[in-house]
Amino acid sequence: MSQPPDVESLRLLVLVGELGGLGRAARALEISQPSASKRMSTLERRLRLELVERGPGGSSLTTAGRVVSDWARRVLDELDVLLAGAEALRGEQDAELRVAASMTVAEHLAPGWIAELRRGAGDLYVGLQVTNSGTVADLVRRAEVALGFIESPSVPPGLNSRRVATDRLAVVVAPRHPWSRRRRPLTAAELAATPLVVREPGSGTRDTLERAVGAVQPLLELGSTTAVRSAVMNGAGPAVLSVLAVQADLTDGRLVEVPVDGVDLRRSLRAVWPSGRKLGGHAATLLAVAVRSAH
Repeated sequence: MSQPPDVESLRLLVLVGELGGLGRAARALEISQPSASKRMSTLERRLRLELVERGPGGSSLTTAGRVVSDWARRVLDELDVLLAGAEALRGEQDAELRVAASMTVAEHLAPGWIAELRRGAGDLYVGLQVTNSGTVADLVRRAEVALGFIESPSVPPGLNSRRVATDRLAVVVAPRHPWSRRRRPLTAAELAATPLVVREPGSGTRDTLERAVGAVQPLLELGSTTAVRSAVMNGAGPAVLSVLAVQADLTDGRLVEVPVDGVDLRRSLRAVWPSGRKLGGHAATLLAVAVRSAH
């Protein structure tokens, strides 16, 4: 396929399935039926599939069309997440609801929660500040944000918390690293004695690792998960990262997980807010969305 389908063509396909015809889908998108038909034909040529069966009584999705429509709906949902997340990052200063999230939560969970919140809250303007867990806790204590999301192994003092998700850290290396061919799991002592590519102090990932194995030996100390991933892939050395952050890399073979024996690297991801204060309004709704998404 030389060129990917455009977003509006995917919306059209989904609406044909939902509304039961090309004409109804065209009216929903406020375009003419000839324009809709031309757009659908272009989509079919690009995918080299017959997606819509046209007949005297109207049009309906083919078997292939129903499958592609389900995929298209997932693409559009992820696009909504991207747009909601990007708008939240832009809206940090003038937001009606200000939240802060640690890197792992901000990259992989918070945009979806915000997108769902905004679908039920009209034109709500959400501002998202992305930083490490220690700074998130400070922002919440100073009331600079209404709600925070952290990945620290314990609840910081002065804050209430609610678990919103669970996560697991994994030891990862590049495919050419000697550990990728190990036949026996690492021990806690081996992990603690090995220089690692790590996040900065205050990061929830760093805190969880040090609570599990004790003080670590930093080979490189970097300020984001993306930077750590990149360093590992380029052969800098092993790292311990959230499975949420590296799942696609593990699936595609860009990174290899190294089993570890006798080390518990599971952790809870938590929402936090000031002690003695009851959450209300949009902050309470966002917390409910996050909790519901975990089940």
